[in-house]
Amino acid sequence: MSTAVQVRGLRRVFGERAVLDGLDLTIGRGEFVALLGASGSGKTTLLRILGALDSSDGGQVLVPRARTIVFQEPRLVPSKRVLTNVTVALPRGEAERGRRALAEVGLERHARAWPATLSGGEAQRVALARALVREPELLLLDEPFAALDALTRLKMQDLVGELCRVHRPAVLLVTHDVEEAVRLADRVCVLRDGRLVTDEPVTVDRPRDPGDSAFATLRRRLLNDLGVQLAETANLAETGVI
Repeated sequence: MSTAVQVRGLRRVFGERAVLDGLDLTIGRGEFVALLGASGSGKTTLLRILGALDSSDGGQVLVPRARTIVFQEPRLVPSKRVLTNVTVALPRGEAERGRRALAEVGLERHARAWPATLSGGEAQRVALARALVREPELLLLDEPFAALDALTRLKMQDLVGELCRVHRPAVLLVTHDVEEAVRLADRVCVLRDGRLVTDEPVTVDRPRDPGDSAFATLRRRLLNDLGVQLAETANLAETGVI
């Protein structure tokens, strides 16, 4: 597998605190990597650096030129119809390409709709179509399902997983959700104290069932790496961690 992302010795300092402190990460082309970590651990900072939205204070970062980001909020332009939102970064005359992208996310009938008329899940699917229509070599996902209800979230996870298998970009998903990470990723990393303390392949057979013993074992191990005591797992559903 050839390399899409190579990060070596990455540092990012805010004030006197090194949020990223000598971080190393490699992502292969077509590989799906999920990044877990506590709030404030630097997950989004890393994603923003990879997406050229932030700068580093040291180290080496090599990424493809063709890369896109899907954020927690859809960030659609309210004054533009859905199709125009999808093709906003494309040259003029690419409407048909935008329609194909909308069809992939099941929204071909919403091409002329206004963003305000969409549900939260529909708006996020438009954001995903907008990202994939540019055929990125690197797709960066910053907790894109966090604001969705549980059922819509599961449907979006399935959609993203399927589209990534079809388009084969390298993917970095930032999430707080351990189950989501195990469900989607080829590898799961845990960020703590500015570095990756876990970088583990997910060998659970697809389709991945949270009730599967291998799934549950990996979930427990990742929770432990996040500093979550096993005795607390009965309350995790209420906190949104699992």
